[in-house]
Amino acid sequence: MPLTLMKPGETHVIRRISGPPDLRQRLGELGFVSGSDVTVVGGLGGDLILLVKGSRIALGQGMARHIHV
Repeated sequence: MPLTLMKPGETHVIRRISGPPDLRQRLGELGFVSGSDVTVVGGLGGDLILLVKGSRIALGQGMARHIHV
């Protein structure tokens, strides 16, 4: 399921990252890699606030839909 369907407080393991190579690379640089845990901390105006590898990161819906858990 795409990350965008997760609810605040849920934690899942990232299964795969889809999209163009430059987007996958950018998400990987931010810590979104297969096998990592990701937690939805909250939302802000349609964006998601996520906890991955000890860092809080805000992602828009467009980028978040390429992360599958």
